Amino acid sequence: MRAAEDIIIRPHITEKSNMEVMDGKYTFIVDVNATKTEIRQAVEKLFNVKVLKVNTVNYQGKAKRMGVHQGTRPDWKKAIVKIDTNPKPVKYLTKGGKETTTTRKYKTSIEEFGATQ
Repeated sequence: MRAAEDIIIRPHITEKSNMEVMDGKYTFIVDVNATKTEIRQAVEKLFNVKVLKVNTVNYQGKAKRMGVHQGTRPDWKKAIVKIDTNPKPVKYLTKGGKETTTTRKYKTSIEEFGATQ
């Protein structure tokens, strides 16, 4: 199991991603080999939010040249994470038939999103 800090590299801040923040969607650049489940667990651990959905997009690195030297930029992966903006306590039944609710508190936004770039 990899650390959450190794999976989430940095936020991806654009005009479109800033508009989607109002809908509870946050965009991150993540490790190329990270799965949706790992991304979900990393965001929940780092930011203490409840993740509803994770969408990912893989990008191929562009071919670049500088003079006579040619090369490619690295491949990268973008994850769009939708968080629960109105978390409610979850009720479930225990073995004895007793109803129990979760007491875990989740945040409704990620304040640190625009802080680093």
